Amino acid sequence: MFVDSHCHLNYPKLVERQAEVLAHARARGVTTMLNISTREREWGDVIATAEREPDVWASVGIHPHEADQHPDVGAAKLVGQARHPRVIGIGETGLDYYYDHSDRERQRASFRAHIAAARETGLPLIVHTRDAEEETAAILTDEMGRGGFGGVIHCFTASADFAAKALALGFYISISGIVTFKNAKDLQETASRLPEDRLLVETDAPFLAPVPNRGKPCEPAFVADTAKMLADLRGIDVAALAATTSRNFFDLFAKARA
Repeated sequence: MFVDSHCHLNYPKLVERQAEVLAHARARGVTTMLNISTREREWGDVIATAEREPDVWASVGIHPHEADQHPDVGAAKLVGQARHPRVIGIGETGLDYYYDHSDRERQRASFRAHIAAARETGLPLIVHTRDAEEETAAILTDEMGRGGFGGVIHCFTASADFAAKALALGFYISISGIVTFKNAKDLQETASRLPEDRLLVETDAPFLAPVPNRGKPCEPAFVADTAKMLADLRGIDVAALAATTSRNFFDLFAKARA
């Protein structure tokens, strides 16, 4: 049984056929999905999906791309939404210096607000980082010194050095379908060596469909394909990897387990 630790069920290409997408996932053994929000206007629909579907959970957050558009979303607003019983995570948040869709200082302020909300609620922080490894690690380290919090680096594509820093801070690392791409040799090497008890799998659906589904909108069902590749890289049975990553998910997102 698989857990998709990061998907966007309310995004175009999935939301129009959400019932079918969920049926596909369940047919392939995906028993739990975390539906991630990226902007405030999504929160209601993302939570409503989790209210309607017992195997779907929700997060509340502002993607770094959207930071400029949400100057009023601080820790207090996130904490208020996180009281909902189906909300189990804060994010996704972080830094994206590849596209720079939002001012970098605004991204940093939003990131720190999400960290404050994670610390106050005890819910895991869901971190996006692209072309911002050094600063992401620096902010996480600085904020950890102000008080502990847990979290996950989602859709991990960064360096082995960044993985080591994240692990040292107690973070989990989530592997997406990118690990199945033939040009992802460095990621494959890192993923093969990550500690068993800190490993998650995800789709980031509708993006990044893994082999053999390239060219299609990604779906939570495809987490089974990513898990198979990851299990092969690590030299273990896919059922063992599914059990481990599912257990890790509920260890991190303890509100869902409760």
